[in-house]
Amino acid sequence: MVQALLTPVAHSIPFPRQRTADFPYFPAAVSLPPTVSVVIPALNEEENLRYVLPRIPAWVHEIILVDGRSTDRTVQVARQLRPEIVIVEEFRRGKGAALQAGFEAASGDIIVMLDADGSTDPCEIPLFVSALLAGADFCKGSRFLQGGGTADMSFIRQLGNWVLTLCVRLLFGGRYSDLCYGYNAFWRRVLPQLDPDADGFEIETLLNVRAARKGLRVAEVPSFEHPRMYGESHLNALRDGLRVLFTILREGLQPTAGPLAQPAPIAAGHLTRIK
Repeated sequence: MVQALLTPVAHSIPFPRQRTADFPYFPAAVSLPPTVSVVIPALNEEENLRYVLPRIPAWVHEIILVDGRSTDRTVQVARQLRPEIVIVEEFRRGKGAALQAGFEAASGDIIVMLDADGSTDPCEIPLFVSALLAGADFCKGSRFLQGGGTADMSFIRQLGNWVLTLCVRLLFGGRYSDLCYGYNAFWRRVLPQLDPDADGFEIETLLNVRAARKGLRVAEVPSFEHPRMYGESHLNALRDGLRVLFTILREGLQPTAGPLAQPAPIAAGHLTRIK
C-alpha cells in the first residue's frame, strides 16, 4: 500500500494536479501521487499524542494540529514528536470550529480527519486514501461494516447513532451504515461543496449528509474505534445528539443537487470502483 502511494502511477488514475511541467524528465503520461494532509483537532491531549502522532505514516505530506487553547503541554509534545507539524491556534470552541481552521490551513490534495484521543487509528489512513484513489470524492469510516467495530460505544450512544442514521435514511434516501463517526477523508477540491459551517461534533454528520446531498461519489470503509487512552471525552451524548438531530432536520429542508449518492462499501484489503 505504502509503496503504491510513493511510486508514480499511470495517468489512468485521475489525479487533480499534473506536475510534468515541473519535472521535464518525466514521461508525459506520468503523474506524481497526490499529497495528503492529516487534520487533528486537539484540546488537552498531551498524553494521547504520544501514541497518535508516531503512528501516522511517514509518507503523509502534512500534519496539522489545531489546538483549542489547551492548558497542558499539547503543543510542546506535538512539536517534540513531529518537528515538522503545523500548529494552528483556534480560539473558537468546538470540534467543528477546529476542523474548519485545519481545513483552511491544509495544502494537500487529500484531507484526512483524525482524532487526537487515540480512538481513530492512523494505521487505517491508507485504506481511506485508497478509496479516494479508486474514484471516490468522499470516504467515511464505518464501525458497522465487516472488518470494523468499536470498543468505545455505550448502549445509549449506539442507540442514538442508529436513530440518527435512520433519520438520514428516511429524509434523504441514503444507506449510510454509520453516521456519527468522525473518521473521514476527502479531496480538498470538494471543500466548497461540503461548506463545513458547524462548530460542534455535529460537523461529522454535516459532512456526511452534504457529501451525499451534493451528489459526490461517497465510499464507506471499515474502521475500528478504540477507547480514549487518557483523559475524559469532550462529547456529551444528549447535548451533542440534539445538535446532530437539528443539523439533519435543517439539511432536510435544503434543496438537493440530485439523487442522494449511495455509499459503496469497500472490503478491507480490496478496492472497488465507485459507481
